[in-house]
Amino acid sequence: MQQLEALTREAAALARGALPLPLAADEAEAARQMQICNACRYCEGFCAVFPAMTRRLDFGRADIHYLANLCHNCGACLNACQYAPPHEFAVAFPQALAKVRARTYQDYAWPAAFGALYRRAGLMTALALAGGLAMFLLLGVLLAGPTSSSPLAGNFYAVFPHNLLATLFGAVFAFALVALALGVRRFWRDVSPAVDLPVGQQPLLAAARGPAAAEAAHDVARLTYLGGGHGDGCNVEDDRFSLARRRFHHLTFYGFLLCFAATCVATLEHYLLHLEAPYPLASLPVVLGSLGGLGLLAGPAGLLWLNLRRAPLQADRAQRPMDVGFIALLLLASATGFAVLLLRDTGAMPPVLAVHLGVVMALFVTLPYGKFAHGIFRSAALLKHAIEKRLPSRLQLGSD
Repeated sequence: MQQLEALTREAAALARGALPLPLAADEAEAARQMQICNACRYCEGFCAVFPAMTRRLDFGRADIHYLANLCHNCGACLNACQYAPPHEFAVAFPQALAKVRARTYQDYAWPAAFGALYRRAGLMTALALAGGLAMFLLLGVLLAGPTSSSPLAGNFYAVFPHNLLATLFGAVFAFALVALALGVRRFWRDVSPAVDLPVGQQPLLAAARGPAAAEAAHDVARLTYLGGGHGDGCNVEDDRFSLARRRFHHLTFYGFLLCFAATCVATLEHYLLHLEAPYPLASLPVVLGSLGGLGLLAGPAGLLWLNLRRAPLQADRAQRPMDVGFIALLLLASATGFAVLLLRDTGAMPPVLAVHLGVVMALFVTLPYGKFAHGIFRSAALLKHAIEKRLPSRLQLGSD
């Protein structure tokens, strides 16, 4: 009976396209290092990756991608590892998992044909896309005539009609959400605890979902595992502990949420309260947007500084263009947003607005195919970990 259940699970995995696919070179290298780490277990208390690893004796493709996305790349294990280069075992765990994460974003992208965009979503691609969209909108401003040279008292909709902006950005944002949701759904179907759950444990799974979701949300909101396993932060280039990476991530994350909240509040005021832009400087949309903009200036600037200084074995250098491209779009979106706010009562507002909207649209277009995706897949991995540790181990070893 157990053999029949195993064959059924394997057939279902094969039908999904998850397993048993042959491992790519990056995946095979990560699996090799996981076997070494699983035998050593020195780093078991550092983060969620190592306890999750000990629940496995071998590592299939789904396990490798799950553990890679559970990793926050704090660097603690690299600096503690006795088998790190120049040892012949050459264990550089953060780098190995970083390479697998890049493959995750490509392999689970939707539409699948767009997965190759991850390899091309670098700085030049981001700037070219933002510049092209900004030039297109600038052309519209120039064709509009007088609005490009006369003060408009901050009335953005005199430059671009509200319905036009709502349609353009609504469609792009909806596509980005759908693409991210379908991508992470495919990922979840492969790594979900229910995929190979033994018969009789379904009630345990159902009971675990609520508390696990709360724990995962807490870990996402606090970026718990950027504390390095001890709360002192990630290892920087000279092996010191620093909370800088966690703080810059928080500024970026909550800056983005505040800007999104500003847009939501402005939308509600427009449609429900019939209060149309421009809003006073002390209004809730402007205050939320300004605070979020400050976070999106300080956070990405700090992350860029840390990224350029990161130790080679702690990162995948091939992903740097993707990282820098996403950071550049965040910085440009925030900087041009403040420029629009400062110049909204001058004749320079229309062209500056066109540039800002072009950058924001480029940011939305690249969301599913750039570094933004790492937060979505990592959240799913944290949810799986929170569920899995509430279930009995499948290994049934003496220590369990």
